[in-house]
Amino acid sequence: MTALFTLDQQAVRVVRADTKQQILSDLSRCFAEVYALDPDMVIEGIDERERLGSTGFGRGVAIPHARIDGLERPVAVFFRLENPVDFASADGMPVDCVFGLLSPSQAGATHLQALAAISRLMRDEKMHDRLVSAPGADALYGLLVNVLDRDAA
Repeated sequence: MTALFTLDQQAVRVVRADTKQQILSDLSRCFAEVYALDPDMVIEGIDERERLGSTGFGRGVAIPHARIDGLERPVAVFFRLENPVDFASADGMPVDCVFGLLSPSQAGATHLQALAAISRLMRDEKMHDRLVSAPGADALYGLLVNVLDRDAA
């Protein structure tokens, strides 16, 4: 089995942001830079999904996601925030981990499977604790790839 989505090392970052909109803008810029996507199309897709309801998953995690044209397979971005930010999550807790996902427009089941995999990963309290305490982006990437590769095997 192959991984359900691509997570490039350059798409794993520790970021400083003060608002949900700043996070979404930074996330869109990162998707555009790392995966050579149109930044306007990315932010439009993410904002459109966010208007349906917050993607604040709860317990300090947000999973902004969208389906957009021009992709061949799902791609991901992971941010650990320097300081927790209010994301209008259902549980009211601010987020410190943001796992963004973009999928091809027609990727119905694939998109849902990738979201489910991210959700399972981020529900794991030990994993969340490791991500929050990792010393930097390289360590974050190592943690994520280790788990994602194991799950794909």
